[in-house]
Amino acid sequence: MPRILLLVPSATYRAQDFIAAAKAIEVDLVIGTEMPSPVGNGRGLVQIPLDDPLAAADAIEAFDREHGIDAVVAVDDGGTLAAAHAGERLGFPHSAPDSVAATRDKAEMRRRLAKSEVTQPRFGSSGAEVGYPCVVKPTGLSGSRGVIRADTAEQESAARIRIATFWDGPLLVEQYVPGVEIALEGLLTNGRLEVLAIFDKPDPLVGPYFEETMYVTPSRLVPRDLGAAERAASLACVALGLTEGPVHAEVRVKDAQAWVIEVASRSVGGLCARALRFGAGISLEEVVLRHALNLPMTDLARERSASGVTMLPIAQEGTLVAVNGRERALGVPGVVGLEITIPIGHRVVPLPEGDRYLGFLFARADSPDQVESALREAVTHLDIVIA
Repeated sequence: MPRILLLVPSATYRAQDFIAAAKAIEVDLVIGTEMPSPVGNGRGLVQIPLDDPLAAADAIEAFDREHGIDAVVAVDDGGTLAAAHAGERLGFPHSAPDSVAATRDKAEMRRRLAKSEVTQPRFGSSGAEVGYPCVVKPTGLSGSRGVIRADTAEQESAARIRIATFWDGPLLVEQYVPGVEIALEGLLTNGRLEVLAIFDKPDPLVGPYFEETMYVTPSRLVPRDLGAAERAASLACVALGLTEGPVHAEVRVKDAQAWVIEVASRSVGGLCARALRFGAGISLEEVVLRHALNLPMTDLARERSASGVTMLPIAQEGTLVAVNGRERALGVPGVVGLEITIPIGHRVVPLPEGDRYLGFLFARADSPDQVESALREAVTHLDIVIA
């Protein structure tokens, strides 16, 4: 039986979905995480120092010598570089570690895209350099954390002061690009990008913070805009040197022009992958595991029905007291699931300081419009109490 080592940062939502995918394809799954925990449900655990990618690769090599593994897969950003180093040492299909590292450093990503003349926002060290409005962002955080729009020099200064309260690394300043933003899920094989799905983001992302709230697929953009987004993402992967594995890209589109906002060498974060099914109903996690093991995948076409997810935002800082109205939300036609990912009684922090969502609401229907309507109606039934 093939064995996969799954690198799971302790803060991830996604371990259980990968465990279910491994069970579906009948592979032995070992969980590698910073500290041993019950997340693996008895399937096997190994401690891997994910915050030190080279030390993590050493630990993975040692585990392989003793037990043998056939692939290493990272669940989230926290494990992608360790997986790349391990893949290089053990001979597994992988993107080069320096390419994966570039996706974790927003400034280096911008430099590489610029060198290959990939269309992207202007970037620099200040709003005076790139023009206003601009976007100030930490170079090393993800999930829109610390990303703040500034329309003036005074707002830029205030954004820098605010970000400094939770990030002590370098900052990047980018031109604010208007337009419609989409999220692209893809899979790289020998440098070729296969687009698996494109999500619309129906709620405008205009700032001052860029909290994503809804994904709906298939996209309702016109074919020329979709084509521009796909070409931009593919060119970005080439420019960064990414060649293997899942890719999640954020692209802004306007009038058949596309600007690359982000590229990550992983699949979509949170529980958003639950909105996707392929072929005969397989999950995105199963696609990722099958690709890592070079198992056959005869049909990667996304299911015909439309689907979507709402990421429930955190409205204010405080303690989560209750989430009322769940039954009413789940009773909305088209709604197929609700997962609250922060336990009652825990502290919650909104963006730009926060690093997680309250939960995820899922819907399926015949059309993207119906999915969006179902999600919007369901959210109105939820009463989120934060003290």
